[in-house]
Amino acid sequence: MSGAVTHDPPPPAGGRPGGPLIITEDAALLDDLLRLCAAAGATPEVHHGVPERGGGWEAAPLVLVGDDAARRVRGAARRRGVVLVGHDQDDPGVWRRAVEIGADHVLMLPDGEQWLVDRIADVAEGVGRPAVTVGVIGGRGGAGASTLACALAVTSAREGLRTLLVDADPLGGGLDVLLGGETAEGLRWPAFAASRGRVGGGALEESLPELHSLRVLSWDRGDCVAVPPQAVRAVLAAARRRGGTVVVDLPRRVDDGVAEVLAQLDVGLLVVPAELRAVAAAGRVASAVGMVLRDLRVAVRGPYAPGLDDREVARLLGLPLAGEVPVEPGLLRPQGSRRPPGAAARGPLARFCGQFWERALIEAGAA
Repeated sequence: MSGAVTHDPPPPAGGRPGGPLIITEDAALLDDLLRLCAAAGATPEVHHGVPERGGGWEAAPLVLVGDDAARRVRGAARRRGVVLVGHDQDDPGVWRRAVEIGADHVLMLPDGEQWLVDRIADVAEGVGRPAVTVGVIGGRGGAGASTLACALAVTSAREGLRTLLVDADPLGGGLDVLLGGETAEGLRWPAFAASRGRVGGGALEESLPELHSLRVLSWDRGDCVAVPPQAVRAVLAAARRRGGTVVVDLPRRVDDGVAEVLAQLDVGLLVVPAELRAVAAAGRVASAVGMVLRDLRVAVRGPYAPGLDDREVARLLGLPLAGEVPVEPGLLRPQGSRRPPGAAARGPLARFCGQFWERALIEAGAA
C-alpha cells in the first residue's frame, strides 16, 4: 500500500546526488530499507531519531521514517521528502501519524517496494531534467537514417552535452561499426535482455563503449536480434534520466520494443530521399510511427526528382519539415579512410545537426 499526502521530495542540495536518511529502531524494517537502498545504488544514513548534529534532517534528499519512529520525529521541522514506512497493511492510525510528522507519502512493504526503489534511485542519481530524446527512422531502406543519427550524436557530444547513441535496429549492422568502434570494450544490447524494473542510469552509462566523446548502445555480432519490450523500456528510461541528449536509430518496422522507444521520444525525424517511391514508402512508415509518436518531422535528402523539393515532400506526407539533410562529401570515401558522420565541425552535415539541436533544446526548455 502507498499513498500521497502532499509534495514530491526536494532536489538534492546543490544538485549533488545523495543517499536517504533512515530513522527507525525496527530491525526487520531496517533490513528491508537497507536492501532497497542497495538495489537503488544508494548509501543511506541511519539513525534511531532525528539527528542532533550536522543538519541531516534538513539536508537529506529523502527521509524514510519507520512507523515505529513517528512519535520520535513529531517535533522535527517540517520539510518535503518525508516518507512514512511500515509493514502493517491494516493499521488505521498510519495516516494520522503521517500528518503529524508532515510526511509526503505513506508506504507499506512489501507492496510499495518498487516505488521506493525508484524514488531512492532518483535521489541517489541526482535526477534533473530528462534528456532531449530524438529518434531517427528511414522512410525507405538506404535513406541515410543511421548516418544522420550518428551525426546528430557526434554533434551533440562536440557541443559538450552528455550524449548517448542507441541502436534500436538489430539488423542494421551496428552503429558501433559506423563509428569505427566495433572492437571497443563495453556492453551491447544482449547484456540488457534480462533487465526488469529500474536500470541505474550511471551504471548504464559507465558500462557502454565510449566513442568520439559519446556513449553507444549497439548490437554485438551474435545471434540475439531481439530484446524484450520491458528491457527496452527500462534501459531507455535510464538513459533519459541522465540528462543531455539521447539519439535513437530506429528500424522501419514498429514492433513492441520499438513502440516502447517511440513512447519516450520527444521528436522523431523521418529521413526521406526526394523521389516518389521513397515518399510513398515513407507514408506507410509515418502512418505506423504516428500511432505512437506525436511529433514526427521530415528530413529530406537530395538529389531531388523532377517536380519535388523539400517542402513538397513534407506536404505530400502531411508532416512538418525539419529541413534538408545535406550530403557530406567525406562520407563517400572508402570506409577505412573516413571520419564518422558529423565529425567535420564545419561540414554541411554538422551545421544541419547543430541547427537542429539549437531548435530542439530551445523547444524542450533545455537551452
